[in-house]
Amino acid sequence: MTPELVLLMLVIAAGAYMAWNIGANDVANAMGTSVGSGALSLRQAVVIAAILEFSGAFFFGSHVSETIQKGIVDSSVFMDPYVVVYGMLAALLSAGAWLQIASYFGWPVSTTHSIVGAIIGFGAAVGGIDAIYWDNVSFIATSWVLSPILGGIFSFAIFNLLRRQIFYTENPIAATKKITPLLAFAVLFILSLVMLYKGLNNTNLDFSFVQSAAISIACGGIGYIVAKVCLRNIKTPKVEHQAAVEYRPEIVMQLDKARRHLQQIEGMSRGVVQYQTSEILAEIQRLSTSLKKKEESGIQNVEYAIVEKIFSYLQIMSACLMAFAHGANDVANAIGPLSAAIDILLTGKISEDAMIPTWVLGLGGLGIVVGLATWGWRVIETIGKKITELTPTRGFSAEFGAAATILIASRLGLPISTTHTLVGSVIGVGLARGIEALDLRTTRYIFISWLFTVPAGALLAIPLFYLINALF
Repeated sequence: MTPELVLLMLVIAAGAYMAWNIGANDVANAMGTSVGSGALSLRQAVVIAAILEFSGAFFFGSHVSETIQKGIVDSSVFMDPYVVVYGMLAALLSAGAWLQIASYFGWPVSTTHSIVGAIIGFGAAVGGIDAIYWDNVSFIATSWVLSPILGGIFSFAIFNLLRRQIFYTENPIAATKKITPLLAFAVLFILSLVMLYKGLNNTNLDFSFVQSAAISIACGGIGYIVAKVCLRNIKTPKVEHQAAVEYRPEIVMQLDKARRHLQQIEGMSRGVVQYQTSEILAEIQRLSTSLKKKEESGIQNVEYAIVEKIFSYLQIMSACLMAFAHGANDVANAIGPLSAAIDILLTGKISEDAMIPTWVLGLGGLGIVVGLATWGWRVIETIGKKITELTPTRGFSAEFGAAATILIASRLGLPISTTHTLVGSVIGVGLARGIEALDLRTTRYIFISWLFTVPAGALLAIPLFYLINALF
């Protein structure tokens, strides 16, 4: 066999390997919270994600991809086109290897950061560290901080809103019937806008923001009507509210208000007044925590079970849209470098844009599905069960908060990581119930793995590049 044919076979294998690891690690972004909350079983999540991820990748994955090194490495250092092929092969192998390590330990890391780190590694090996556009790299790196913080803030606010509007009311089911159609509209609107405006803007379906918003409003309207019709069949059971003898649900909200006022008084006062205020504040905090624990354990368990069942459908809907959008968008992390290498092997020159054959999209979609089916459960378990305990309402808050964050950040041009956003959203939901609701050990390991992702991709790519360069 000719060296070119051997290289072609190797880059195809490396692209499939990278796609497999994307499925193993990144698809948990869409399905992790649904499995953790019990809205979907692991088997159901795998089947649904397999269909939607492949459909998104194959039918809506970009058919034109800018070469991945553009904007990261100074292209003038690549005098020999085949050096780029060696680099892309090294990048795919190193990024895939780091993702495989992370997936083994159940760490949700960014596939984009993995491949960017690998490109930095081989780019520095070819042209030195001065060949790297460090300003662009640092801009990407800000997503490490920005993504989880924004996702956490949005999800914290959404979950607290649901608690106040549903769980702290006299009739949680009636409150759910009022708010669910609005939430169905918001979910379909935001996720459709994320997919149409962000995920498909490199395909022939290149919608403007106004066009995307109009289609998304129509999708949201359909969701609103369907939710209204479906909720008519849900009957409110007659439940004796024994807890009402002890307290009314609104008391929890009033206690929170009283706590905030007392905190202001404590900050403004000194001496005996400050001490007595802090004592009252501590007692109110203990009472509020006690009542919230009763609410969490399901005092009105019949009603709460119905509420959670309703939200499980909302969560499944949001998970399906997230999976489809993920397949359309993130398959490029595997097939982008693969397509760049194939284009060079076929044309003998470096192109600004590389055409992506349909069979390559299929390979990427298939790789993602196989990765999810074989190793996806590891990261799904971390996101769904190990960070904090999730229910459908909490899982929905995390997914909805993550989607809203992605949309707003994309619109503002801010760097964002889907993985970091969702993990931050899950943490935000956990913090809404108190820091003791979080598994801090798991959270610490996740943060450490994020810090190592770019350096790990780079350090693995350098020796691989020199090895491949020596062999060919």
